[in-house]
Amino acid sequence: MTNARQRESLLALVDEAVAAGARRHKACEEVGIAPSTLRRWRPVGTTKILCDARPDAARSKPTNSYSETERQLIIDTCNSEENKSLPPSQIVPRLADEGRYIGSESTFYRVLKEHNQLVERGRAKTRQTPKAPTTHIASKPNQVWMMDVTWLPSRVRGQYFYLYMVEDLFSRYGVHWEVFAEESSEHTCRVIEQSMWREKCLLDPPVLHRDNGSVLKSHMVNAKIQSLGLTSSHSRPRVSNDNAFVESMFRTLKYCPRWPSEGFENLEAAQAWAGEFMQWYNFDHRHSSLKFVTPQQRHSGVDKTILAKRHEVYQQAKADNPSRWSGKTRNWGYESTVTLNPVKAEKAVS
Repeated sequence: MTNARQRESLLALVDEAVAAGARRHKACEEVGIAPSTLRRWRPVGTTKILCDARPDAARSKPTNSYSETERQLIIDTCNSEENKSLPPSQIVPRLADEGRYIGSESTFYRVLKEHNQLVERGRAKTRQTPKAPTTHIASKPNQVWMMDVTWLPSRVRGQYFYLYMVEDLFSRYGVHWEVFAEESSEHTCRVIEQSMWREKCLLDPPVLHRDNGSVLKSHMVNAKIQSLGLTSSHSRPRVSNDNAFVESMFRTLKYCPRWPSEGFENLEAAQAWAGEFMQWYNFDHRHSSLKFVTPQQRHSGVDKTILAKRHEVYQQAKADNPSRWSGKTRNWGYESTVTLNPVKAEKAVS
């Protein structure tokens, strides 16, 4: 429905377009109304704009509507001792078994809604829309860090060591890691502070994204993050994919051929193995998501030169044997940004 002011504004636009030489039906299309609507608002031969009479129209009460007494009977029936825990879909058939008909299920629901009694009861909860993940975009090293803890099994059943890891989003570089015999917030604070000193980013602190583990979001950890000036970020509860990159690193670690399937003999052995793995991961492992350069090459910026040289090699190979190439050469282009938890296209549009 449109009010008088809106109709007057739309008709003024149409009149202005027609005066400038436009066809009336084309002008109506531009403002989003039909020519018949224009004639209804302002009948031919008049200048008076008619208002919408629907809001003020006198409507007679339907003859089949329920009276107040009948509505109250529905409320009393639903709130009775034998029916107070049952929905209308259960109450109506029970009444029919007793030879009674008060109203249909839809009538029961409508009357209950009018009296604010159509709510979830007991432990049932209304379905909630999932919260969108926190999105971070990194265009250089030390803009976004990801942190997590994983368990390293020992040779004693039920005993584990704990690997704390801080990984850079842009380069997948393992910034800092340590292995401890137990989980604690003190260890988390130590690893975060050591990471800041290693990368010398105290004047430009990054975002620190982590999951909802108790040792990663305690008051002590939050106080340390605040004192260092980092921006805190968390995954959604019970959603491991929100910290997918560091989880992927842990999978690479535990599926490495050198992984000791029998477990680690002691804490020192676990620390030594983790140090060797991270040396390989940062400096020797050619990461598939980084166009097969190492995290250290990406972190230091030399990957641009490496990728450009690979592109030249492929272009020369294509020039030497063009018949062996049916299309473009392999894409060795430099990826300038990396996104953590990107928003899906349909959600971004909405």
